Amino acid sequence: MSKASRPTLNRRGFLKTAAGIGLFTIVPRHALGGEGYTAPSEELTKAVIGVGGMGQGHLTMPGSRLLAVCDVDRGHLNDVLSRCESYVKGYADFREVLQRDDIDIVHIPTPPHWHALISVAAAEAGKDIWCEKPMARTIYEGQKVVEVVQKHERIFRLNTWFRFQGDFYDFGTTVEPIKKAVENRLFGWPLKVTVGMATGFTWKFQWVGRTDLAPQPVPAELDYEMWLGPAPYKPYHPHRVHQTFRGYWDYDGGGLGDMGQHYLDPVQYLLEKDDTSPVEIEVDAPQQHPDAVGTWRRIVMRYADGCEIIFDGESKADRVPFIEGPEGKLYKGFESDVKGLKEKVDALPAPAPQITDFSEAVRTRQKFALNESNGHRSCTLVNLGTIAVRLGRNLKFDPVAQRFIGDEGANRLLQQPMRGPWHL
Repeated sequence: MSKASRPTLNRRGFLKTAAGIGLFTIVPRHALGGEGYTAPSEELTKAVIGVGGMGQGHLTMPGSRLLAVCDVDRGHLNDVLSRCESYVKGYADFREVLQRDDIDIVHIPTPPHWHALISVAAAEAGKDIWCEKPMARTIYEGQKVVEVVQKHERIFRLNTWFRFQGDFYDFGTTVEPIKKAVENRLFGWPLKVTVGMATGFTWKFQWVGRTDLAPQPVPAELDYEMWLGPAPYKPYHPHRVHQTFRGYWDYDGGGLGDMGQHYLDPVQYLLEKDDTSPVEIEVDAPQQHPDAVGTWRRIVMRYADGCEIIFDGESKADRVPFIEGPEGKLYKGFESDVKGLKEKVDALPAPAPQITDFSEAVRTRQKFALNESNGHRSCTLVNLGTIAVRLGRNLKFDPVAQRFIGDEGANRLLQQPMRGPWHL
């Protein structure tokens, strides 16, 4: 955002309840023991920015109390406020939320073209951040989130959790036993990982855009100008916003943007690639429309050590290994041709511990399991894929410089212009 439009944002002071439910004060962490101190009695407070869809499912968070909700659609905002406690205040502009000194955590379930801007502004305002996936719409935006979150020593969580909890799609298990098998090289090395319907993953191909959108009047309850924000101006049509925005390059990347980080972040973790990116991207996709996202058939990403991730869009084969290495294969349902795999895995030590409770991470000032750094790298997988699909050509990537090699057309998609007054 421009300096002129950016509000003056103060560090959080005494924690107070909203007017109308009684008033109490707690000595703030910065007054008692420095930036990282948390008073034992302090209650974490949160705000949710964007309550049209995913935000409605995250109004509560263990160990915290909701104080504010924000949305550019008055219909969404009023609906949520009608179900909240009376002290929860509603806002149409996220910058007003960030000015409040009594909010610790900001949850950002907006469309992805807002994720980086609000994450950066929240970090500058001294808030900790829970951001929906994909973490950022471009690789540059992800880099800026990492830079600013770390500069301001904020705690950041990306809201995909399969690397550390929950059944991993069709595997009937969490990721942990797969991680144990991989890091102990039970399948050998390097590995090829196939993510597609045959291995238990769908890409939500219904998230495609339309090319026949005739301009329509903007609904009275929607601030469409603010909904667009940094995105290029396009005439309003209901298919551009709310539940179907993922079908347009300006806001997301179709099914790959929607589900990619859910699928690919655990793979990155399994392959020990949390601090790097692929060096080659191969793509097989129909020519894409400049506005509306289409489908793709296959994307292959190759790392410098020979490991590969295959994004399978067609999934023509019925049985494909999820993991394939020189010493064996793993299929969905945790089936394997490695003799005694389950018994071998059970005997192995657990992977390195992770902080998987966000409230604990905020209170102890320790990095969350999926944070700004490894989250940026798994979001980069999504963005590398969408860039290759949009351009329809193979690419070479420098994971250190985070730029394409010998392709300035691809590099122009690393950092796309934002519509004024918004900028990072």
